[in-house]
Amino acid sequence: MPSPFDLPPALYLLATLAGAAAMLLWRVRETQRPVTLAAIVAPPLGMATGLSMFLVPQTRVPPSWGAGALAAGAVVFAWPLLRSSKLAVVDGRVVMQRSRAFLWILVGLVAVRLALRAWVERRVSVPQSGALFFLLAFGAIVRWRVTMLREFLALRRTMGASGA
Repeated sequence: MPSPFDLPPALYLLATLAGAAAMLLWRVRETQRPVTLAAIVAPPLGMATGLSMFLVPQTRVPPSWGAGALAAGAVVFAWPLLRSSKLAVVDGRVVMQRSRAFLWILVGLVAVRLALRAWVERRVSVPQSGALFFLLAFGAIVRWRVTMLREFLALRRTMGASGA
């Protein structure tokens, strides 16, 4: 009986591209409304539920691999997100400024992910590969959102100090 993980590569590519398109649409929508504390904190908290995948033995990886994936996400893959995400005060509200670079950063991250996936899956199983890429993304999202939270709180303090 075939494994549910034995899907055609075209299906993986399609899913990756659909995820990238969803991320881009979400990002555009995010720049059209004020930033709130909940909007900053919710994505990493929601994503943290994915850590439950490690309850399934097939997804487990050596702790050093998991730590390496998490660190690579936080150090390397968070960097473009940090560079393209700036908060500003507009009309007394904190908003995310649009970045023209975000589309290119997203395309680059998808390309790197696809290239790394092919290399990683030659060395580990598909479920383990998914776990490693989850940790990579989780590391990037957590660092990005923690940095955004600090910036948000600093702007709110400045707004309060200036009477806004």
